Amino acid sequence: MTALLAADRPQPDPTRITLPIMVAGSGIHLPETVVTNAQLAQTLDTSDEWIVARTGIRERRRLAPELAVSDMCGAAARAALDDAEITAAELDAVIVATYTYDQPLPSTALMVKDRIGASRALPLDITQAACANGMQAILVAAHLLHVRARTVLIVAADCASRVTDPRDRTAGVFFGDAAGAIVLTGTETPGAGLLSWDFGSQLSDAVEIRAGGSRLPTSDRTVADREHYLRMDGREVWSVATAQLPDSIRAAAGRAGLEVTEIDHFFLHQANLNILTEAMAELEVPMQRAPVTLDSLGNTGSAGVFTALHQVRSQQRLAAGDTFLMSAIGAGFQWGTLCFRHG
Repeated sequence: MTALLAADRPQPDPTRITLPIMVAGSGIHLPETVVTNAQLAQTLDTSDEWIVARTGIRERRRLAPELAVSDMCGAAARAALDDAEITAAELDAVIVATYTYDQPLPSTALMVKDRIGASRALPLDITQAACANGMQAILVAAHLLHVRARTVLIVAADCASRVTDPRDRTAGVFFGDAAGAIVLTGTETPGAGLLSWDFGSQLSDAVEIRAGGSRLPTSDRTVADREHYLRMDGREVWSVATAQLPDSIRAAAGRAGLEVTEIDHFFLHQANLNILTEAMAELEVPMQRAPVTLDSLGNTGSAGVFTALHQVRSQQRLAAGDTFLMSAIGAGFQWGTLCFRHG
């Protein structure tokens, strides 16, 4: 893994061994409550025009107060299993990617496993790469499938409304709640599978939740100081995201022996329309190849890439032999890109 994260990335290697896995099914779950920009403008010093110009977001979903992330995960998981025509009892692992887990203990993945009846599955939680959790989850799943597993469910979900300060006019307009799920299985299609990947990191506190851990345990003071809410330096996020996402995408495509312009679909982190547009322009790839869901869902954290993938799959626009990239960046900073050929 150290070599994969090194600053000096390897040269393109068209002879790289493909991991023969495929996305056999996908599903999403969107909470019923819709919050528009106009509604936010009633309580925050902002406007619909300001939000759209700076983010591209027009509305987002909010999870009902009596529900939690595991509820969204269970619904998305069942939809993905139905799409793949696979039962929960067949799953070898259930991986949940979220930084807004139900509670510190027990495991949210274990809750989801129990809820859907995945009796023999290994539950795994990936939590601290934030919006890039889903990319790390897919990489873990790919290696499980390469070694022994036959079917793995990945659910990426976030409920940022629970960790966003309602007084914060910046963070308050970006985030929405949603869950996306995929089922990964083996494939016998020659040349299909996970062709390559690229992961990297850069320690930063530009996006953080300060309190609630061992360094700053929960106390009356941390609550009064609003230290349990997410804080974000938007300029730093823009700077790192627009630099690292294109570089990571180029590296993953190169390792697969492909030119970036040859990739058919780009399923990118749905953070901000301006970041997506900037990244695609830097790559010199038409924006039409990068589906957008953030306009109606907001930044749904780990779920964003999965909502974009599901949109294309549900519209039957992902054909056998198509190549696609999944790429995201999250707090830390941590980022990752995976390159597939669909089987």
